[in-house]
Amino acid sequence: MKKIVLLAGLLGMGTVSLSAQSRDSHNFEISKNLEIFNDIYKQLDLFYVDSLSADTVIERGIDAMLRQVDPFTVYYPEEGMDELKEMTTGKYAGIGAVIRYYKKGDRVMVIEPIEGGPATEAGVKAGDLILSIDGEDMKGKSTQEVSENLRGDAGTTFELKVMREGVKDPLAFKITRRNIAMPSVPYYGMVSDGVGYVCFNRFVDGCSRDVRRAVVDLKGQGAKALVLDLRGNPGGPLSEAVEVTNLFVPRGQKVVYTKGKLASVNSEHYTQKEPLDTEIPVVVLVDGSTASSAEIVSGAWQDWDRAVILGERTYGKGLVQMIRELPYNGSLKVTTSRYYIPSGRCIQAYDYRHLNPDGSAGTVPDSLTHVFKTAGGREVRDGGGIKPDVVMVPDSLPSVVYDIMVSDVFLDYVNRFTRTHATIAPAGEFSLSDEDYAEFVKMVAASDFTYKRRTEDVMKLLERTARFEGCYEDAKPEFEALARKMGGDVKEDLERPLNKAEIKKLLEGDIVARYYFQRGAIRQQLKDDKDLKEALEILSDPERYDNLLKPAEK
Repeated sequence: MKKIVLLAGLLGMGTVSLSAQSRDSHNFEISKNLEIFNDIYKQLDLFYVDSLSADTVIERGIDAMLRQVDPFTVYYPEEGMDELKEMTTGKYAGIGAVIRYYKKGDRVMVIEPIEGGPATEAGVKAGDLILSIDGEDMKGKSTQEVSENLRGDAGTTFELKVMREGVKDPLAFKITRRNIAMPSVPYYGMVSDGVGYVCFNRFVDGCSRDVRRAVVDLKGQGAKALVLDLRGNPGGPLSEAVEVTNLFVPRGQKVVYTKGKLASVNSEHYTQKEPLDTEIPVVVLVDGSTASSAEIVSGAWQDWDRAVILGERTYGKGLVQMIRELPYNGSLKVTTSRYYIPSGRCIQAYDYRHLNPDGSAGTVPDSLTHVFKTAGGREVRDGGGIKPDVVMVPDSLPSVVYDIMVSDVFLDYVNRFTRTHATIAPAGEFSLSDEDYAEFVKMVAASDFTYKRRTEDVMKLLERTARFEGCYEDAKPEFEALARKMGGDVKEDLERPLNKAEIKKLLEGDIVARYYFQRGAIRQQLKDDKDLKEALEILSDPERYDNLLKPAEK
């Protein structure tokens, strides 16, 4: 027995010794490479033919280093702390306006003053072209540069000069900046008899209170079922994800736990409060941009069989970041752990340690994912985001639709329409007439708008391949016939039924935003939302809803 104990002790000492050696070797490699990096910069500073900017060179070196980990680990120097603050709180100091570059004027245009913001109160309107800010000409400035000039300390006042279509002389506004809080719930309301809808588009400090308030109000209006829209929600504070999950899950239930390299970052999070409602039917809308905390909420509800998840597979961000303070008032947002939802699965989809040859992160194939079980025994998988209980196939935009949407002529038409129409129908009821759309097509045809058809590139590639293979001459008549069918002018493309329907929806959404702001634009978009339509059909069929939350029959 003594020999066994002695042997076990010697083996243990060997393990500790190897571990210590490994740690010493790791520390030596760190020290060696930092010394090399430091000396290289000193040599450059001393001998390089031109002077170097320490801030620029070192920051680029830091960025290159961080690209070796994941896109969520980010360095914020002192001058970038406002961006970090806005990300976590949803607040910034400015005038409250969405802006966009207007190519024709080589300037930035206001496209949506925020409801109740300083810009709106001062009289700034969508379509105003920014000429100067406190006397500084903004011609040729990027959207980012103009945004930085519009922002500043709350309470400071400046002069904004704009040109407005239909007004001969420039307009000047005195605007006082103040703290702007972007709403986490920009719209909620009843969408059918007994069904309430909540658009929840961002996680920031305190957002769970906004969601709770919306749900309570909808229940007061008679909601017997809910649709919670998490599409496009990029996530945020983990603590808020726990609070939102708690709205429909009983107290004491596990929501998420984290695991990292250090024991100090390992944690478990449970619901702490009495829920708002554990019985009301809930459908959650998700898409490929639903990420992070939004995935924790939808995943936890799925694991507890508490809601039907509907839409597209979510982004798949299963990593957790924390903020570490740095010297000289900087900060590092660093990935410290992975999170796991109640079934025990981690939904991280991308492998940032093993990149593809083109530098992109690979994803975990479905064949390598693992099966987990929800509380009721339904099979769910890890490694690829949250797969919805009801999968919806997204519509793809034809190239002409996308190109027209980002063009100047699109803005020109919306500006002209709002200038010539004092009022429009309520949001959700407004629609452009065929005459209105014909006027838009006429405006596009008279403009310098051009776009490149994707089919042209494919046709050229096919033709080159056919010539290389020596079969082009035999197939030349077919190639020419196909080219004629694929051709056509811009006017014809805009009149194609599918393109017309999509472009009309986009125009209507932008026009409604001019009259009813963001909440109106959301209400207008819901009019033709096929995901919402499917959710309403599920909620109107209790048997189907219940079956979706039960294990599939074998």
